Amino acid sequence: MALAAPPPEARVACGRGCAAAMEEFRRAYARLCAAPQEPVLRRLRERGAAPGRGRLDLAAQSLSLETCGALGRLLSGAAPFAEVALGDCGLSEEGVTLLLHGLCSNTTVKLLDLKGNNLRAMGAEALGKLLRQNKSIRSLILEWNSLGVWEEGFSSFCQGLGANSFLQRLDLRNNQINHQGAGELAMALKQNTSLQELDLRWNNIGLLGGRALLNCLHSNKTLKRLELAGNNVPSDILKAVEQAMNHNQDRQTILSETQNRAYVLSKEVLSLKDEKTKQFLDLMDTIDKQREEIARSDRMSAARVSQLQEALDEQHSIMNSLKAKLQMTEAALALSEQKVHNLGELLNAMKQEQTCMAECHFKELQQQKQEGADREAKLLCDLSAAREKNLLLRNQVDELEKKSKVQQDQLFQVKQDLTNTTAELKLRAVQAEERLEMEKRRFKQSLEDMESLRVKEVDHLTQHMGASERSMQDRIQKLEAIRIALEEELSQTKAAALTERGQAEEELIKVRNQARLEEQQRLEHLEEKLRLMTESRDEAQNCCLKQKQMVAEAQAKASQLSLHADGLRRRLEELQQDLNSKEEEKVTEVNKVKVELQEQIGHLQAERTAQDGLREKIAALERQLKALSSSHREAMLDKESEISVLLEKLRMKEADISRMREEEAQRASFLQNAIMAYVQGSPLGTHSSRK
Repeated sequence: MALAAPPPEARVACGRGCAAAMEEFRRAYARLCAAPQEPVLRRLRERGAAPGRGRLDLAAQSLSLETCGALGRLLSGAAPFAEVALGDCGLSEEGVTLLLHGLCSNTTVKLLDLKGNNLRAMGAEALGKLLRQNKSIRSLILEWNSLGVWEEGFSSFCQGLGANSFLQRLDLRNNQINHQGAGELAMALKQNTSLQELDLRWNNIGLLGGRALLNCLHSNKTLKRLELAGNNVPSDILKAVEQAMNHNQDRQTILSETQNRAYVLSKEVLSLKDEKTKQFLDLMDTIDKQREEIARSDRMSAARVSQLQEALDEQHSIMNSLKAKLQMTEAALALSEQKVHNLGELLNAMKQEQTCMAECHFKELQQQKQEGADREAKLLCDLSAAREKNLLLRNQVDELEKKSKVQQDQLFQVKQDLTNTTAELKLRAVQAEERLEMEKRRFKQSLEDMESLRVKEVDHLTQHMGASERSMQDRIQKLEAIRIALEEELSQTKAAALTERGQAEEELIKVRNQARLEEQQRLEHLEEKLRLMTESRDEAQNCCLKQKQMVAEAQAKASQLSLHADGLRRRLEELQQDLNSKEEEKVTEVNKVKVELQEQIGHLQAERTAQDGLREKIAALERQLKALSSSHREAMLDKESEISVLLEKLRMKEADISRMREEEAQRASFLQNAIMAYVQGSPLGTHSSRK
């Protein structure tokens, strides 16, 4: 990848800085030397004005000892040069020593060119010291210096090369290195870990030196280029050296690739760890929110149960008061049995109506009992299914956590729909009650009209009074028996409702106890599986809510039955009031019977027809009531079917979510296995395993 060129302003500033540094270097050289060399000053001046920066080029300049000492002092530390070219300068032993001594502490020079200076023993030793101490030089050119002639100096140079860990390129062409010098180089290369290029062309290495260099390549894995042309080395050794170089190059490329891959994989692992931590934090937040919602729902459900219990207690008190009223009415009826002779036909009609209503209520009670039994069976099946589902869903909770928010939104929507439907049902029930009240008012009005007509019928009824007394007494006894049967049925329905409520509460207690036991066991043994616990508790609470809804429905039905019983008792009270009023009116009417008898005979037929019309109206009203009740039941059934459909949809969505969770888990496991296989199969993994 190419680097972008610096802007013109930056280049101008850099040029000015380099020129100033070069001028400062020239002035320092002039100060240090008593007799500075004019060619050196000219070259320094030319390099300061030239476009090339950072290179000290004094090649082909004969440098004096004083100049070498000054340059050595100036090049120590951070000099303004990255390259120093001192080729073909004819340096003396002392001059080379002074120069290299200054470069030992240099930190900026990267390339040092000393070719063609005929370095000897002292120069070789100074080079060895330079290689041991300097940490910045990367390339060293020593061509045409005859270093191999001086064995002790060359051995110290090789020792410095072995101790160096920064030099990358070394040029030793035409240095008269023999097989012994090659052996010294081989020993140094075994210790060196940074040199990548070594040029030994046009020396006297020979067969033994070639073998020594070849043997050292078994331990040196960093050298990528070794030139041995013109050394009388056999071709097989050259080929072996070339193969070793190729092997080192391949190894370097593989190491670089593995390092890059390891870097990329480490980045991916860190990113995955960050994602997992974020997901874990999000999951903990969602779990806390779910706990808060569960606690809130528990408080709301407890409040609702307490309210329902209070309502039931109030209904029990109302029923007790109604029983007391019934006892009082029975006493009043026993006193008024002797005064009911003139209301025979009306009582017969009421008797028929009561028998019809009793049959209807009996049928409804039977249906409700059957429905209650079916619902109990369904609840038991649902409880068993829920328990099995709890066991199955423990393994699916980890998969449902990511999309729990979507499911909660759907549950909230379903709850809102349920509340809307319950509100609509309540509105319809209120409307039906209002219609019933309207019909009752109309019926009371018709009764009042009939009472006005009854005054005219008294004369006719007095004639049949004697014959109808016995029949009326029998009918009254039958009515009392029917009333007793109705009360028994009411008590049975209440007892059934109480038993159903007790069973529902027991089931709720069992479910709660079971949920608590399961939660305790999971907290003791499975602290790491907190997600499973929360989901199972949610499902148990859903079952509890369903059972509470069923209890509420049963209580609503019981309240409806109590309302029906209240209606019957109200009718009985109205009849008793009518009887009392008629008893008071009878005394006055008997005196007027003889006078009004002839006048009422003509109106009896018309009154009978009016009574037939009223009876038809009553029958029509009863049919309307039946139609309303049937429509109400159909609406309830439709709503229950809709609720079942919604529950089925929820189950399907839960199954889809669990399937998606399983697929995601499988993908994650496959990805993890692939990454592990890739890491184990990579050269870095094999290298570490071998170690």
